[in-house]
Amino acid sequence: MHMTKWFAALCLAVLANTLAHAEDAKTQWPLFGGDTGGSQYSPLSQINTENVKKLKVAWVHKSGDLLINNKQKWKSTGYEVSPIHANNSIYYCTPLNRVFSLDPATGEEQWVFDPHAPDPVTKKPLIDKEKSAAYCRGVAYWESKTPIPDTPCQKRVFRGDNHGHIYALDADTGLACRDFGTDKNHPGYVSNWDYPVHGEDPYRGTASPPTVIGDIMIAGSGAVDSIANSNDGVVRGWHAITGKLLWEFNPIPEGKRELTGAGNVWGPMTVDEKNGLVFLPTTSPSPDYYGGTRKFAMPLTSAIVALNAKTGDVVWSFQTVRHDVFDYDHGAHPLLVTIKKDGQLRDVAILHTKMGWVFVFDRKTGEHLWPIGEMVVPKSTVPGDVAAPTQPIPLGIDPIAKQSISKYDMWGITPLDKLWCERKYETLRNEGIYTPPSQEGSIASPSPFGGSNWGGASFDPTTNQLIVKAQNLPMILKITRADEIDPNGPPIFSSRPLVGTEYYFEGEVFMSPLGIPCSAPPWGTLTALNMDTGKINWQVPLGQSRRLGINVPNFFGWGAPNVGGPISTAGGLTFIAATMDGKFRAFDTKTGKVLWQDKLPAAGPSVPMSYEVGGRQFVVTTAGGVARLYNRLDDSLVAYALPQ
Repeated sequence: MHMTKWFAALCLAVLANTLAHAEDAKTQWPLFGGDTGGSQYSPLSQINTENVKKLKVAWVHKSGDLLINNKQKWKSTGYEVSPIHANNSIYYCTPLNRVFSLDPATGEEQWVFDPHAPDPVTKKPLIDKEKSAAYCRGVAYWESKTPIPDTPCQKRVFRGDNHGHIYALDADTGLACRDFGTDKNHPGYVSNWDYPVHGEDPYRGTASPPTVIGDIMIAGSGAVDSIANSNDGVVRGWHAITGKLLWEFNPIPEGKRELTGAGNVWGPMTVDEKNGLVFLPTTSPSPDYYGGTRKFAMPLTSAIVALNAKTGDVVWSFQTVRHDVFDYDHGAHPLLVTIKKDGQLRDVAILHTKMGWVFVFDRKTGEHLWPIGEMVVPKSTVPGDVAAPTQPIPLGIDPIAKQSISKYDMWGITPLDKLWCERKYETLRNEGIYTPPSQEGSIASPSPFGGSNWGGASFDPTTNQLIVKAQNLPMILKITRADEIDPNGPPIFSSRPLVGTEYYFEGEVFMSPLGIPCSAPPWGTLTALNMDTGKINWQVPLGQSRRLGINVPNFFGWGAPNVGGPISTAGGLTFIAATMDGKFRAFDTKTGKVLWQDKLPAAGPSVPMSYEVGGRQFVVTTAGGVARLYNRLDDSLVAYALPQ
């Protein structure tokens, strides 16, 4: 009798789980990007083009995890997290390594996980590490397809941290799942430090969320890409219940792993459950801006890579940047969506890039839906380096960012700063896109910030459009001999030694002494790309630039720097809060017209999300600011809904 009751309970649980999954697809947002393919699209339509002007703040949650270091900006907190909604809860992580569970209707706290606090079982912290500010872009959710009644951890939240650990938490209680992890010294998590790697880098953490497919949890590992022989950017698949390591993927060719490293995945990954594939957006090998120590082929770096999710074997790949010395790595995940092309529905992987190119592949085979040609590119003039002679470019599909700049494009708000930009331009190397860094300084347009970047696109199936944000802020990339650097000189925005080489890298946005970009606006854009024709349907300036404490009026059309990306909804709306002006906006997806906006406590450098609870649709964004851009900082999660 006991077994009969147990079996009946199991059957009911499986049935309930199946019905819940059917509803999840519409009302929840269980992974970064909303679904396993990262489409950044919600099928909810309660909030639409007709009523969006009535949108109001429904609740605000402040985590309290806020650090402001005015002298060392990188030690301040930054909220780039995209919350998820699953199991009737909101889950998100903070820069100080905590995870929150909130009531989705009210924003009230349900539980808080802190690996630095005493564990309820052992009375000791889960990890003995000092708290430090670090990005966390999200968590992942998993639940058993055959849940065991009255057993903890049948639903789990996975969170990776900057220390290289990936925690498994009971989604109902926030307690560590002590059956997860095969190392008895640390039950409740697995660690990238448990496995030997090649390279010298002491950092193996991860900012982007893990992903799940079936009972496999997959996470990447970080690398400091300014070290010549940095650690390899290994991606690993673990069993979601036991934490047993199932496979490893290393992007660096065997036999070359003591010469270079990185090629890691720092952006989110996406999965194709139907075909059993996991998609990786890999980065450049190390060191990032000089290739003299790595003049051999590494086709799995700066590439889109499709792996067999069960084995970690490469099914297909495509390298978008050869011998990458531009830091044109891929922080943006491949969007796995179904587009209409030439009258047919095609399951594709869309990769939008820092270069402004959009590559579209058949998801299963890697076939190019738009032909890919070869562009002859400039040679490197840095002693010891040899640039790739050509780079691949998609043909017949419009780029979504400016890809060149000339002397005649120099711009200023006064004749004097325009003249300064023109004279500075004449001292720099500029031979178009893919001009390598040089000793005199080269103009990179687009810059290593993009073009597009992480989280920067959504796909709207009702209009067959890719909605993608971009920025047009050229940078100056300069390579200097390390022994010629003045250690007491003024700090430069992005500068560092290229460890293991004789060179030092200096990078800065190409701006006038007034702090205004030398390139003509708009500096930030939002673009709708027709996925049938490959042509731009509309493109509008995104955001308002801020100067002397004043937001430049919208009609100037300047746009603004941006970090994060959009979501689109079945209500005909595209929401984005990525701009440094601290405004959350709703655009008409068909026309690009701004229909609504609201001022946030700080800029929202993340990807919003949307869900439904109690028959009410919510749209949520973070408001944390960006320290490295001297932005106001905060620790708010802000939810919007229509008035009840």
